[in-house]
Amino acid sequence: MSAAQPHPTLARRLGVGDAVVVGLGSMVGAGVFVVWGPAGRAAGSGLLIGLAVAAVVAYCNAVSSAQLAAVYPVSGGTYVYGRERLGEWWGFAAGWCFVVGKTASCAAMALTFATYAVPGGGWLRRLVALAAVAGLAAVNYRGVTKTARLTRILVACTLAVLALVLIVLFTGEPHRDLEFTGTSPYGVLQAAGLLFFAFAGYARIATMGEEVREPAKTIPRAISTAVIVAIGIYLAVGVALLLVLDPATTIAPLATAVDTVGAAWASPVVRIGAALASLGALLALIAGIGRTSLAMARNRDLPGWLAAVHPRFQVPHHAEIALAVVVGILVLTTDLRGVIGFSSFGVLLYYAIANASAFTQPADQRRWPRALNVIGLIGCVVLAVTLPWTSAVVGAGLLAIALIVRKLRTGRGGSARS
Repeated sequence: MSAAQPHPTLARRLGVGDAVVVGLGSMVGAGVFVVWGPAGRAAGSGLLIGLAVAAVVAYCNAVSSAQLAAVYPVSGGTYVYGRERLGEWWGFAAGWCFVVGKTASCAAMALTFATYAVPGGGWLRRLVALAAVAGLAAVNYRGVTKTARLTRILVACTLAVLALVLIVLFTGEPHRDLEFTGTSPYGVLQAAGLLFFAFAGYARIATMGEEVREPAKTIPRAISTAVIVAIGIYLAVGVALLLVLDPATTIAPLATAVDTVGAAWASPVVRIGAALASLGALLALIAGIGRTSLAMARNRDLPGWLAAVHPRFQVPHHAEIALAVVVGILVLTTDLRGVIGFSSFGVLLYYAIANASAFTQPADQRRWPRALNVIGLIGCVVLAVTLPWTSAVVGAGLLAIALIVRKLRTGRGGSARS
């Protein structure tokens, strides 16, 4: 590859605060309102142990991503890191896992928004979800600074609602004793894999590396800050929920919890907060997937048409239009069942490659010890294989098909570097 940049580049407009907000908009988004139910059913009373495992793996993945992004500050995240450190096939696998897994997450966020915003069900809910996808895709189309600005507003609303919920739950009655019985190591690991779905938002910071000012300093600081804040929030919410109820017994644990402590007046506030959080997560997801698709298209791992950058707004507008169309189809044809596990499987494989890539970096590029890369890699693989088997089988099958198609298209193997 020549030293000259043959493609239009994106504008560097985001500072540390903007990047932190984009990450929090994904991590402290709809996941905090929906993930406790399936994770609680898997882990039983070991939910907090599962949360701790997910947090450790998320932190290891975050520092690997930060270390890599400081050296390769371009759009694409681990797709780029895998190509540069391990070879183009590893990069392709990472990019494919990210795009497929997070496209499913987009549909999940849109459907979650509609679930909280529209009582009942039916086609009205699906149409509202479709409208949310179209509206937020339009915001992304207008430029990344508008994306960061709107995400900042949505994150602020979400944090305000969560603060209210925590105050109500910690001060209300009744409270129950925390117990750690009726669980198993497998259940705890499966819960950790499902909870990882909520932690994975820091990828959005790395995938937007081409739009961050002073990326070598900004990206590591933003990723570390966003992950630590998110871990604290999830720990507080998890403890508060378990003091009030068993989250496995309800599909809307936070709303049910405030009802349980006699604060039914707060339930509409929780629903509004969940709807806003879903919009914030969807907004950040669209931005991140669009930029990974841009990077893959630049290397012809996706159709070259997706590599276009808008001459005025300087965003990957073709990639974002294509994403909006695919997600729109998904919200009209699928439901939330199993989508968290499917998304987690793809993203865990994505971060496994990130950890492997970071492990190969020389001493002058390292910011954290290699042991964290090893822990992150092993953790990702273990959590991926302990997810519900349908999620793992479908995810692995789609990746295998993508690799076969690429092999047939290129007519060559190996790991040639670009």
